[in-house]
Amino acid sequence: MSPSRSAALGFDGYNGEPMRAQVLKRQAPAEEGPLVLRDTPTPEPGSDGVLIKISACGVCHTDLHIMEGDLPMRKRPLIPGHEIVGRVEALGPEVTGVSVGERVGVAWLHRACGTCRFCRSGRENLCENALFTGWDVDGGYAEYTVAPADFVYPIPEWIDDVHAAPLLCAGIVGYRALKLAIRGRGPGRLGLYGFGASAHIAIQIARYLGWEVYVFTRSPQNKALARELGAVWVGEAHDRPPEPLDAAVIYAPAGWIVPEALKSLDKGGRLSLAGIHMTPIPEMPYGLLYHERELVSVANATREDARELLSYAAEIPIETEVEVFPLDAANDALLRLKQRMVRGAAVLVV
Repeated sequence: MSPSRSAALGFDGYNGEPMRAQVLKRQAPAEEGPLVLRDTPTPEPGSDGVLIKISACGVCHTDLHIMEGDLPMRKRPLIPGHEIVGRVEALGPEVTGVSVGERVGVAWLHRACGTCRFCRSGRENLCENALFTGWDVDGGYAEYTVAPADFVYPIPEWIDDVHAAPLLCAGIVGYRALKLAIRGRGPGRLGLYGFGASAHIAIQIARYLGWEVYVFTRSPQNKALARELGAVWVGEAHDRPPEPLDAAVIYAPAGWIVPEALKSLDKGGRLSLAGIHMTPIPEMPYGLLYHERELVSVANATREDARELLSYAAEIPIETEVEVFPLDAANDALLRLKQRMVRGAAVLVV
């Protein structure tokens, strides 16, 4: 694609040159490798959108849930992926504040309407008309994507593309879950259940804010990573920590962990559930919630969450642990994620 063509406002006259993309036509287990690498037309930015040449895209558990049918397909065929880093190649005619050549990130929230009761009250993560990247619209398992200019984020220069990618969902949504868990508290004792892409970022923020972090995970390699990142204790979800917890976050999509986490929570503690999907929560006695323990779910994230997370990422600075896969190995990356074989976060490079 020539620079003159890619920089044309509105992509006027563009004839849809093909790009490579991993496409999901049918939901199936990761073991069947349902993504198909094929040529597909390069998208065009709308009047308020930007075209982005992708360099890296993180692989998220939500992608796995969509692929395997835990979440319904809202678009068919679909290009998954919502932790996108790349450079702006073209601008829609109404775009201001973003420049061709600028390095930006695209996250899970593709667009919020700005007019519904949730948007008007500052809760665009609950927007009644929201669209989500890699679910309602095509995402980042491709060479190019488009996004509204108001929903892309400048990526600070101190971090490279591959290590920035996990910040765009694992980081942002993981941060919101942490923020809801510790809001109005602490510093104190924090439990993190599951220690993948989100938790290995959240622990760095929590420790920066002065919290003692207790990690619960089955994976030997993630236990080792948790210790490297400063966890004061590491065990598994059935284990009880040496001291009761003031707050906790469940990052693993396993409902059976909820009563286990509540058993480890002190009076007045709060437990947040970070996932978009979770297996059923078993019946449990009311006593696990008594003494003003709180249980809160986390839905999506706002642009303000994204800006706060990226600010922490630069200030701390956050170091992401990544395993890199080429675009044509997206099925392999998702299978390794399902098998809990990824240390930190998986990232596709384009």
